[in-house]
Amino acid sequence: MATATLRREPGAPTLVTLVLDGAESSCLDLAAPAHLEFEYMEQMALVVEAARPTGPLRALHLGAAGCALPRALEARRPGSTQVAVEIDEVLARLVREWFDLPRSPRLRIRTGDARAVLDSLPDRSWDVVVRDVFARGEVPRHVRTVEAARSAHRVLTADGLYLVNLTDHPPLHRARAEVAALQDTFAHVLLVADPAILRGRRYGNVLLAASAAPLPVAALDRALRRLPLPVRLVEGSALRDFRGSVPAAHDGPAGPQPAPAG
Repeated sequence: MATATLRREPGAPTLVTLVLDGAESSCLDLAAPAHLEFEYMEQMALVVEAARPTGPLRALHLGAAGCALPRALEARRPGSTQVAVEIDEVLARLVREWFDLPRSPRLRIRTGDARAVLDSLPDRSWDVVVRDVFARGEVPRHVRTVEAARSAHRVLTADGLYLVNLTDHPPLHRARAEVAALQDTFAHVLLVADPAILRGRRYGNVLLAASAAPLPVAALDRALRRLPLPVRLVEGSALRDFRGSVPAAHDGPAGPQPAPAG
């Protein structure tokens, strides 16, 4: 199991941050389930709201941690059915004890490797798939390959949405490779990030969204511009230029390798 600690945030008595092995993993507002403190999670929620603006969702979360995003989606989209996949069985049990999370069947926490669970699911069974998987601070290779993207494409409905969170530093080689994997699989892909990250000035989160159906780029761009911190949306030819000649990762000869626990 990862070393997990809970941290109260000074000046914000209702905020609790889950820290795993020294890295901030989730932040929950105990008084406001719909609130998302982490910028990239609010960006994810805005993509969902732009692409699927009404009605309950069937959402699969690859990577659970504190389940901040599933909790917020439940508050914003009542009646949704969600599954969060967490490789750490002890952590999955503890977050149920620590936080007031929706109960099954509204939110079920399933223990297992994210890629193995994804590959086992039936076709066209989810409206949204969110990949937010890290092991020791890195996105495991077996969830960022073309084959992993194809598996996500397979389980999504015809207009389903695949959301990917990654972190990268200059020259953003990993982000470019992840864009390549999605562009090789999905008809429509976009990227959302702080402009400073895209200019190679700092390390940070990069959000990717992909779908077989057109994405609401204009509506999403307007929503993102209302956020308190600067953010840039990249799509179309600009995203192809960003990718450049960086190749996508593929499963190795032995097939996908599960991530280590912790």
